Amino acid sequence: MTHLAEWRGGAWRRPVTATNDQSDVDIPPASSERLYSYDLAPTKKEGRRWGAYNVFTLWANDVHSLGNYAFAIGLFALGLNVWGILAAFVLASALLFLLLTMSGYMGHKAGVPFPVMSRIAFGTKGAQIPAAVRGIVAIAWFGIQTYLASSVLDALLIAMFPGLRSLEEQSVLGLSLLGWITFLALWAVQVLIVSYGMHVIRRYMAVAAPTTLITMLGLAVWMFARADFSISMSTDQPLTGGAMWLQILQGAALWVVIYGTFVLNFCDFTRSAKSRQSIVLGNLVGIPVNMLFFAGIVVLLSGAQFKINGQVITSPTDIVQTIPNTYLLALASLALIVLTIAVNLLANFVAPIYVLVNLFPKQLNFRRAGLVSAVIGLVILPWNLYDSPVVVNYFLAGLGALLGPLFGVIMADYWLIRKTRVNVPALYTEDSNGEYHYTRGYNPKAVWAFIPAAAIAVVLALVPAFSSVGGFSWFIGAILGAIIYAVIADRKPDARDVDGETIAVAAE
Repeated sequence: MTHLAEWRGGAWRRPVTATNDQSDVDIPPASSERLYSYDLAPTKKEGRRWGAYNVFTLWANDVHSLGNYAFAIGLFALGLNVWGILAAFVLASALLFLLLTMSGYMGHKAGVPFPVMSRIAFGTKGAQIPAAVRGIVAIAWFGIQTYLASSVLDALLIAMFPGLRSLEEQSVLGLSLLGWITFLALWAVQVLIVSYGMHVIRRYMAVAAPTTLITMLGLAVWMFARADFSISMSTDQPLTGGAMWLQILQGAALWVVIYGTFVLNFCDFTRSAKSRQSIVLGNLVGIPVNMLFFAGIVVLLSGAQFKINGQVITSPTDIVQTIPNTYLLALASLALIVLTIAVNLLANFVAPIYVLVNLFPKQLNFRRAGLVSAVIGLVILPWNLYDSPVVVNYFLAGLGALLGPLFGVIMADYWLIRKTRVNVPALYTEDSNGEYHYTRGYNPKAVWAFIPAAAIAVVLALVPAFSSVGGFSWFIGAILGAIIYAVIADRKPDARDVDGETIAVAAE
């Protein structure tokens, strides 16, 4: 038998090659092959490579996604003035900084990915519940984001080669031939990047982040100049008084909801963080500072466009397509594509990979799970999902509403019940006396706390009668989940705090 992992320097290590078959990885004593694999194992603290800049690049890319710009510009269209938009993002960034730092600390201490982290609260088998919810949402949005990026590439190719327009007149399964070509091209690029692991994703982020920031700043300055270096501070019918403040609060809450996925699986990245300080510094620059920079870009783009012709744009792509110089149009479009790929890798590709590896640790490794995830994201025909209000507004929004209660239960268990004490090796054992075995692998108290909180969050998010508070469904679900669990959970005064260094693998 060929062993791909060996004990060296106090950690389980394997050779890093492009053809590793991790199905034959050695399992440490007392660990289960159903729960332990190279990709699910804790990372050794020595050799972790994600510093403050790498954490910052997560947000430098993800915050500036096309979907986020569409959401933020929508606040201007709804009647918020410039100062109202800035206030919404100040409040949202403060909340996100707190939530993401709490989540990031968990990942740094335990060194495990999200499906394994979920075992602490939900049990070694029950962890499949939060992992599955997170994974399904991510796979659907992976396909949709790839489709949105391919639409930008479509527009660029037609601008440069008008003869390609004929390919848009023929369609297969709801997508034009040109759309298929560009979608599959970008799909393949992302699969290739992921196939080389987290260290290549980290390097891609490092390059994409400055490209994104420079491009969006350049676009905003160009629009500001077109508007004679002044902007409209609001639309013709701005919100005032209580309606304005309600929209500010709802805008801030919805911005946090957008990151409801990330606050759950931030540990997928911080498990490779060098220190807590790198998480704090990276979050500080990447969230409050970067989000205010983002808000400034939004204000300039929307205010300048409204001053020019009285119209509100829907996304930066509307402005990019008006660039008269073909060369500059190509550069701006390519930058948006680079950005969208970065967002997809971060928010929608890594999470389902770990979910699939957790489901099939003997059959799948990081590369294979990435391919499976990508194939699913293709066969669901995401362009049809995106064009269906029922799917986007009900199915995906309903799943998204479940993320708040999950976060509440997991955070309450870690911070309030266990007081941050985690027995990492016990996360990988199926021993009936194991700390995280609970009842046949499930923690019934976590499930009982999750179900009512989730039901209320979904109703608030989807039922029109509750539209006035629907934007706060994530928070309400998270708070309810945390409170219910804190009340009914078994206290853990004797919870053991054991690191995972004895079963750890080298961080990528």
